[in-house]
Amino acid sequence: MKKTILIAAAVMTLASCSNKRENPFLTEWDTPYGIPPYSEIQNADYVPAVKAGIAQQAAEIEAIVSNPDAPTFENTIAALELSGEILNKVGGVLYNISETDNTPELEAIIEEVTPLTTEHSSNISMNKALYERVAAVYNGDQGNLTPEQKMVLKKRYESFARNGIGLSEEDQATLRKINSEAAVLTNKLGNNILAENNAFKDKFGITISDYPDAMTSTADRDLREQMFKAYSMRCHNGNDNDNAELVLKIMDLRLQKAKLMGYDSPAAFILEPKMAHDEATVDAFLSDIMTAAMSKAKGEVADMQVIMDRDIEAGILPAGSKIQPWDWWYYAEKVRKEKYDLDEELTKPYFEVNNVISGIFEAAHTLYGINFEEIHDVPVYNPEVRTFKVTDEAGKLVSIFTIDYFVRPSKRGGAWMNNVREQYYDADGNDVRPIVSNTCNFPKPDENGISLLTIDQVETAFHEFGHALHGMLTKCHYPSVSGTNVTADFVETFSQINENWAFQPSLLAKYAKHYQTGEVIPQELVDKIQASSTFNQGFTTGELCAASILDMKWHEITESPLASGKSASEVIDEFEKKAATEMGLIDEIIPRYRTTYFNHIFSSGYSAGYYGYLWAEVIDKDAFAAFEEQGIWNKDLAKSFKETFLERGGSMEPMEAYRAWRGADPSTAAFKRGRGLDQ
Repeated sequence: MKKTILIAAAVMTLASCSNKRENPFLTEWDTPYGIPPYSEIQNADYVPAVKAGIAQQAAEIEAIVSNPDAPTFENTIAALELSGEILNKVGGVLYNISETDNTPELEAIIEEVTPLTTEHSSNISMNKALYERVAAVYNGDQGNLTPEQKMVLKKRYESFARNGIGLSEEDQATLRKINSEAAVLTNKLGNNILAENNAFKDKFGITISDYPDAMTSTADRDLREQMFKAYSMRCHNGNDNDNAELVLKIMDLRLQKAKLMGYDSPAAFILEPKMAHDEATVDAFLSDIMTAAMSKAKGEVADMQVIMDRDIEAGILPAGSKIQPWDWWYYAEKVRKEKYDLDEELTKPYFEVNNVISGIFEAAHTLYGINFEEIHDVPVYNPEVRTFKVTDEAGKLVSIFTIDYFVRPSKRGGAWMNNVREQYYDADGNDVRPIVSNTCNFPKPDENGISLLTIDQVETAFHEFGHALHGMLTKCHYPSVSGTNVTADFVETFSQINENWAFQPSLLAKYAKHYQTGEVIPQELVDKIQASSTFNQGFTTGELCAASILDMKWHEITESPLASGKSASEVIDEFEKKAATEMGLIDEIIPRYRTTYFNHIFSSGYSAGYYGYLWAEVIDKDAFAAFEEQGIWNKDLAKSFKETFLERGGSMEPMEAYRAWRGADPSTAAFKRGRGLDQ
């Protein structure tokens, strides 16, 4: 009854404010496949809907707590899993659109709702009566529970401890304040990065996503240096978008939280539930990779210097010129052309974006038996979005899948997968299938509708679709373990393993066709792509590993970075310089992300977790080795992989499942071989 009254009150309040019009988030969506009715949603709908959603879930929590019946999995854990429908609907739309079609109005909305949702989350995680019911189920007889239910129960129980249920009231109040302040700061930091990315385009006429290509093709060394310095100093240049002070405040709050929870550093707190578990394990793992990468990178520098010396002899460059960070892309491409005779201007015509999409779908169909049908006349949040109906071999709906591939100023940089709707079973036992999106920043089509991709961009498309497969194929009952809801250092396994099929000759023969002639990519080019697959991996691995180590260094702090008395800019410069020296990073390479624009670790959930890309790659390369051994299109092995991992989401312990599937722990041999670090 209380739940009904609260929701009714919220809706009535909204109706009185909106003068007859109903808020779309508070109604059933009578749309194809439950796709959000984007055209009906107005900015004014978000905040009232969030408030109504908070009221709804608060009432649902109260109903669980006040239930006179003894706590059971169904009346406590399952009920908790199904709570918060309105908030899930709002979040699935708001946070996706704010990353793809951001506006000042949406930024203001996010700033307004973030403290509300953060406080609401704290109210749930610090609800002692709710915890006691969860604990009663956890400490009771679990004999009748399924393995998935046991995992859901374990995660729910442990989350209370990690969110402060055992703290005193005074410390809980402090933790609430920390969580709220951190949420606001991280949102501001992300907005600053987007603004700086757009400023970079205004200055140089290229997007951040175009930067590698521009650095590869720009012969003017002075211009390359200007672009490099502008790129690498984003949010660290003293303007209104400077993130230096924000970073230090965020890290101070993370340290306060860690110590409040009984840990010496943020990393110690964050890593405890992950596969790696502790700082020493991650540090040793990264150090081993960094040593191998830098050894290879030094050889790459020597190869580039040979070509630069020719330019010196030809009078193109002054005597004594040495390879600098802004030279790497340009001279690496020259080395690649000499060593492998591979010119991406020759490969790009075979990687027209629509052909790449067909290749992605073909691989998924061959491996997992799923089919893709583009559907039109369905709601989309932007005209560039394309929507596909995904079905299994029996024609049953698997998922709705959308792609938003092209760069635009309102979109944050990079590429990612989102769930607009998670997969789960509702209260009536219906399998609610997911709505999954892939977002990238590929070149906009020209006047003829043509967008040609680089080899790296093709790999990115396959990578993000690997995440999408994880989200689409899941067959879990509870949303907290569905799809990609796995530990952060396991989740990249499934995106990265999908990359391995991108340039298989048998697949290239089906999708890599010249956009003008329809000619299949020549075997000569395929051979060159294969031969050059480990080229420049000292640099590529090194900059990724350097960013991972920088992330760990920040989260291993035990003293506040605000206590030095120095300016934020000085603190960050000194911190990065010390980290680079300790990790053995050569002068010609900088981390893939420097501190002030390291969106992954400061506002995108990868804090003390960026190592996960490399950690997961060890697993993915070892897993793909099984396909190499048994056949890369082996349907039985693909079925086993799908049923063991893609369908089960986070409902199992990752390493236990992997050992059962592979018969052993993952070996680093395939990883080093795949990156050419064993040579």
